[in-house]
Amino acid sequence: MEVSTNMIIFLAIAILIGVGMGIFIQRRKNTIQLDDANTESKEIINQAKRQADQIKSEKILQAKERFIELKSEHEKVIFQREKKISEVENRLRDKENKLNNDLDKNKNLSHSLEQKNASILKRLEKLDLKEKELEASHKIQVEKLEIISGLSANEAKKELINSLRKEAQSDAMAFVQNSLEEAKLTVEQEAKKIIINTIQRIGTEESIENCVSVFNLDSDDVKGRIIGREGRNIRAIEAATGVEIIVDDTPEAIILSCFDPVRREIARLSLHRLVTDGRIHPARIEEVVNKTIKQIKNEIIEVGKTAVIDLGIHGLHPELIKIVGRMKYRSSYGQNLLQHSREVAKLCGVMASELGLNPKLAKRAGLLHDIGKVPEEETESPHAILGMEWAEKYGEKKEVCNAIGAHHDEIEMTSLFSPIVQVCDAISGARPGARRQVLDSYVQRLKDLENIAYDFNGVNKAYAIQAGRELRVIVESEKVSDDQAAELSFQISQKIQTDMTYPGQVKVTVIRETRSVNVAK
Repeated sequence: MEVSTNMIIFLAIAILIGVGMGIFIQRRKNTIQLDDANTESKEIINQAKRQADQIKSEKILQAKERFIELKSEHEKVIFQREKKISEVENRLRDKENKLNNDLDKNKNLSHSLEQKNASILKRLEKLDLKEKELEASHKIQVEKLEIISGLSANEAKKELINSLRKEAQSDAMAFVQNSLEEAKLTVEQEAKKIIINTIQRIGTEESIENCVSVFNLDSDDVKGRIIGREGRNIRAIEAATGVEIIVDDTPEAIILSCFDPVRREIARLSLHRLVTDGRIHPARIEEVVNKTIKQIKNEIIEVGKTAVIDLGIHGLHPELIKIVGRMKYRSSYGQNLLQHSREVAKLCGVMASELGLNPKLAKRAGLLHDIGKVPEEETESPHAILGMEWAEKYGEKKEVCNAIGAHHDEIEMTSLFSPIVQVCDAISGARPGARRQVLDSYVQRLKDLENIAYDFNGVNKAYAIQAGRELRVIVESEKVSDDQAAELSFQISQKIQTDMTYPGQVKVTVIRETRSVNVAK
């Protein structure tokens, strides 16, 4: 029992000794770590102090450099300011010297003017005296002349006035003629430049429309199927389309005759569909024609949109777009109406640009100027007035409406675009090959030209030549003088302008000839 107690005590003492040793060793480690930490912290602090000193020195150097830069810049600014101030001072000195010189000159001029005024006043006094002397001598001379001539002063004045009046008339006519020729030279040159430039920039195709279309066939056997039993098919096609179909001996071809190009196109497309399909009978014909009519209506809208887009016109009413599309299937004097309107629109745009006007409005007016020619129903109104009413109805501007209504002088021109549209319309119609003139109207125009000349006194003969572009008038030399011939030419040209409508221009030439014949025997 004592042994176990001693063991316990020994173990307890050993444990206490072990614990004490562990505590001592741990404290020794902590002391060593603390010393290491203090050493490391001192090194970090020293390193931070060294870095701070280095940064401080660098910043000081940068500050010194920046100070030097700012100082140099400041010195430059001060130098420039001083330079500008010196320049301003020099300018002021120069201006001051100039003003002083001007003042001296003005003083000298005023002095010289005073001297001149004094001399002029003296001269005026002398002139007044001489004028009074002349009036007295004039009265004496008039009295002597009245005694010699046997005429009073009033009668002599009348004779003198009559002679001077005749002389003044001839001089005035010569002056007017010269002025007109000079104005024509300058104005015509400028106008020709603009018109030629406009025409050269616009390239158009020449197109002649007819009243018939030819439908080509693969063989003549198809003709019998188109005619049908007892002519039922051909009568059904004619009734549905309103087009006369002519089947003659022409090989592999059928002629479609109608004044309405839309109907001819409907008939042509319908025949093409029927022949391609092979089923040709009255019921099928009616169905195909109805489908073709819908297709043509859609094509009209697409054609109108294409024309508007190509010309760069925006915001056009849908109904006006349809009207523009319908112009593809109309013609005027053999000229396709849509091609003509597009050509006029391009010409108007170019000419407006040359004259400094709005080219978009000019194109708009040029494209729409003939919309009155494609009414869905016949009307008695002129196409210009009808087109103007449509344009007003669908919200077009006043300038455009006036240009449409006035391009044939139906109404007064109030817009600058109106004469442009009129001129461009004449240019488009006057191109060689653009229009097909009817012989009767052409002959009538020549007769009207000659009749206008015969309406004036002293005209012996009149000839319209150069396809109506020139009128030569032969006058009687006994009744018409040279000065009167020039006046007569002017009067005839003015009457042609007011009474006739014609493309281009008409040159009027008055010929006066005096012949003195004697026979030696």
